[in-house]
Amino acid sequence: MSNESRPIDAVDRRILEELSADARISNARLAERVGVAPSTCLARTNALREAGILLGYHAEVDLAALGRPLQAIVAIRLAVHERAQIEAFTEAVRALPGVLCVFHMTGVNDYLLWIAAADTQDLREFVVDHLATHPAVARAETNLIYEQRRGPGIWGMVDPA
Repeated sequence: MSNESRPIDAVDRRILEELSADARISNARLAERVGVAPSTCLARTNALREAGILLGYHAEVDLAALGRPLQAIVAIRLAVHERAQIEAFTEAVRALPGVLCVFHMTGVNDYLLWIAAADTQDLREFVVDHLATHPAVARAETNLIYEQRRGPGIWGMVDPA
């Protein structure tokens, strides 16, 4: 079922809000917070997953603790805009270690890549080895990230972390 054809009611919305705030919440606690029976909560959560609305559960990881304290956004412009080249480039960069997220976009830049690196030399080598010298890339511009903080998301709640 397409996520566009399934309506979201207030209970589904509360389930999604609570899971967005804490994906590790138990079903019993989730049901309590939402105000439904645990069996109802589990059925609704499964229905949201089956409908393609709830895509997954994710952990937020301290990148510095893993030896990758330097983060950057790299703006990429492709040399040619052929479908095969776009698809190949997308899959190639998604597979590179250190790539946290790939945004394929409209506008001046074709892609924004969110990268985590050990230090400036590691970042430089990543950009030179995988981006600046890639035959599909016409231009790569790197911007360092000083700080990253979550916004309120679509639910309007700011996570204090």
